[in-house]
Amino acid sequence: MITKIDHVGIAVSDLAEARKFYEEVLGIKVTATEEVSEQKVVTAFLPLGDSELELLVPTAPDSPIARFIEKRGEGIQHIALRVENIEAALQKLKKAGVRLIDEEPRQGAGGARIAFLHPKATGGVLFELCERK
Repeated sequence: MITKIDHVGIAVSDLAEARKFYEEVLGIKVTATEEVSEQKVVTAFLPLGDSELELLVPTAPDSPIARFIEKRGEGIQHIALRVENIEAALQKLKKAGVRLIDEEPRQGAGGARIAFLHPKATGGVLFELCERK
């Protein structure tokens, strides 16, 4: 069902400052930025081997990322797992009794179809399922 780690989502307050660290200090370059208005966030992707880092900066105080930063501070917000068929994966997880945040896929950054699993069902980790065409 899961083919690889697609990306690791990292919540940041200031995209310019975060980019400076990742690009100038670590040498990992941002290849794309995108606003995902449904999630009230701007994303910046940094390819790293066979996966990516995704910097997430909130665009509104009521966004999930703004709430995450307010509650926990900046840092890893989620781990995205690549799946080939997101509907089949969600059905399998639901049948197994896994608590889902999203029972239906939604549109994510870069044209991906995504759905989140509830951290209470995964040992405290927010997992995102990610299907890319």
